[in-house]
Amino acid sequence: MDLSRRQALQKLATGTAAVAATACFTTIALPGMAHASDVAAAPKNAVSMLYDSTRCIGCQSCVAACAEANSLQPDTRLSAGLHLAPPDLNSFTKNIIKLYKPNDNSRYSYVKQQCMHCVDPACVGGCSFFALTKNSDNGVVSWNSKKCMGCRYCEISCPFHVPKFQWEGFNPKIVKCEFCKERLAAGNTPACTSVCPTRAVIFGSREELLEEGKKRLAENPAKYYGDRVYGENDGGGTQVLYLAHVPFEKLGLPELGTESIPSKYLKWQRRLYSYLAVPVVLYASMVGTIRGNWKEHRKHMEEDQQQTGLRPQL
Repeated sequence: MDLSRRQALQKLATGTAAVAATACFTTIALPGMAHASDVAAAPKNAVSMLYDSTRCIGCQSCVAACAEANSLQPDTRLSAGLHLAPPDLNSFTKNIIKLYKPNDNSRYSYVKQQCMHCVDPACVGGCSFFALTKNSDNGVVSWNSKKCMGCRYCEISCPFHVPKFQWEGFNPKIVKCEFCKERLAAGNTPACTSVCPTRAVIFGSREELLEEGKKRLAENPAKYYGDRVYGENDGGGTQVLYLAHVPFEKLGLPELGTESIPSKYLKWQRRLYSYLAVPVVLYASMVGTIRGNWKEHRKHMEEDQQQTGLRPQL
């Protein structure tokens, strides 16, 4: 039986108060455990992608390459089993191309969506068992199945709605882009960047790609919307960067300000995680906040699908 996000959240909130009473009397120190959300700046060797929507033709070569490189089961549900056609990021899909097409058929745009590999990731900051971590060398956000307890808090905390829970199978997984970390370790580039025929998405260091993005803006300002590279400072900064010719929010990229989610909301949570093996006391005190985050999460999902015209590219 598939459990909805609302049901998962309700079960978490219901069970928390009972366990919290016991936890109040037990504090288990975990010496030596550092939490990745303490990272306030991108690592020196941070890897990055720069996606330029003006160059994307919607061919979905990156989607197919990602599925093959990560041994993902093809999502053919929308095509009646005929071809790869994921409706969104899901337990089968780490990377997707969507189409923004306004109702008046004016300027449309493709957009590539995957994990943003935030400089200070909310998913890492919200993970109580350190199953999600940020590499201190290259900044890649990875998931460790051996530490995950399936709470799905990462799904709720991510402002980009990226991590997805895989309900299929005996041992479900959290599914998200990990920058093809195995390919990086072998000296190769991520699969999606290696096959793009128009170089709409390119790979490099974050420093180099920020410079490249700003260069394109300066050389052809009329071509792009706004005067910034999305991800330089948005939400504390991301390692996946965007240039676009339509408003970023139309492409599902929210206005987050310059402060990261962990720095705004998870300061006390970080400290408790450093000292509690199971921070149930924190969850008990944050039930109201979690519910509020869930409402905001659902609101953004509805806006993405109904108001912006953002849809899967079939």
